[in-house]
Amino acid sequence: MTIDWYQKWAIYSPGKIAIKEAETGRELSYAQLNQKAEAWSAYLQKQGFKKGDRLAVLSEFNLEYFLLFGLAQKTGIILVPLNYRLHHSELLYMVKDADCKAIILEKQFHNPQQEWPVPRLGLDEIAAQAQNKAQIIERPSLKEEDPLFILYTSGTTGFPKGAIYTHKMAMWNSLNTALRLEVSANDRCLQIMPPFHTGGWNVLATPLLHFGASMLIMPKFEAEECLKVLQAEEITLFMAVPTMVRMLSDAPNFEQTELKKLRYFIVGGEALPIPLIEKWASKGVPIRQGYGLTEVGPNVSSLNSADALRKRGSIGFINFHFDWKLINENGEKAQTNEQGELWLKGPCVSPGYWNNPEATASSKEGDWFKTGDVLIEDEEGYLYLVDRLKNMYISGGENIYPSEIEKRLIQHPQCIEVAVIGVPDEKWGEVGCAFLAMKEAVPESEIKEFCQAELARFKVPKHYRFLKELPKNSSGKIDRKHLKESFA
Repeated sequence: MTIDWYQKWAIYSPGKIAIKEAETGRELSYAQLNQKAEAWSAYLQKQGFKKGDRLAVLSEFNLEYFLLFGLAQKTGIILVPLNYRLHHSELLYMVKDADCKAIILEKQFHNPQQEWPVPRLGLDEIAAQAQNKAQIIERPSLKEEDPLFILYTSGTTGFPKGAIYTHKMAMWNSLNTALRLEVSANDRCLQIMPPFHTGGWNVLATPLLHFGASMLIMPKFEAEECLKVLQAEEITLFMAVPTMVRMLSDAPNFEQTELKKLRYFIVGGEALPIPLIEKWASKGVPIRQGYGLTEVGPNVSSLNSADALRKRGSIGFINFHFDWKLINENGEKAQTNEQGELWLKGPCVSPGYWNNPEATASSKEGDWFKTGDVLIEDEEGYLYLVDRLKNMYISGGENIYPSEIEKRLIQHPQCIEVAVIGVPDEKWGEVGCAFLAMKEAVPESEIKEFCQAELARFKVPKHYRFLKELPKNSSGKIDRKHLKESFA
């Protein structure tokens, strides 16, 4: 198995632009990418870094970050991407938990007042010290099972867990992605997702690098500017979360933007409302929804864009190189339209969590990874995500999945976004609380009646909270933990 991708593309397509920064215009060809990654590797090896050492990184996506990715493939050093939106104490936990040898800081995140338990290196410092010309580097024997990243999951309770992401996972995820999304060397992708979770690295970035495609990086999302770049750079693939899709469609330059080269949007997270899918379809941009998670892939399933309306809400079919099954509450294989937890098996499954054997053991059943996600399979074999097991709450002895209620509420013509959580109740144990962002003010009684029209009475939320905007976590998803805390 080839682990050093840059070295190969430096031979096959040396002059082709691999990565370009949208804001600065800086760019690197595959030959330059490989040459600089080798120089960085030689420099860090001279500083005493070796295979298996963990290297924390606090940076937005930039050219230098992708040099570190090449360095990891060449030397076996393990990258630990940190979330720059977290509090310093949270970052310290990850650095200590991963037992990092050092931390690399982008200039904007260098704060002399903050203490770190490991040596600090600056991206600018490494760039200045590492010579551009290729240097002799020690090439350790790398195995496909060796870690490439430790990716800390945000989690809703307790401390974050560091999912081990291997070189093998990167390759097979890339193959799964290419087979289902038709990724090729001819693609040009705009990368806006941040680098501190698997969405930024592995939904499209690593598959594109594996296939020798071109990538434009844009660290900060701004809807109007994003549309300009999508048009000017003739982008063919773009990944976004639902909130971003809505903001793009509301941007003042949406109507005049032409996206002739864009094959489709890849959208993860909750299902998009049909009017939003139709709005983009009228612009010639199909929506391709899917499902994934840090510990597996992350690209697990995909819905063909032609089915976006007919199978609205579906996550499509499981990707090529996976075995899968749905297991019901009785530990048996779920029947058609019966809820079951998704179990996955294949070369994209993580070996486990760093320094956490208990969490690793609880997530596995033999070779199967238990996702914690509840799905159903319809008569045609299409899969639908019901909810996370951990989001489920029990009211009066009934299991209630918030997404069932949310799918109803989002259909209200005034509803922009919604989240339902279980909250304590003296009589029923738990009841639902719906947090809503609305276009215009609507009486609580109207919302309750809207729910009652199509939901069983025990599923109708008891409490309602109206917010201007729902809080989001670092990956752009609704922050349910924050909502629970705010209710308390």
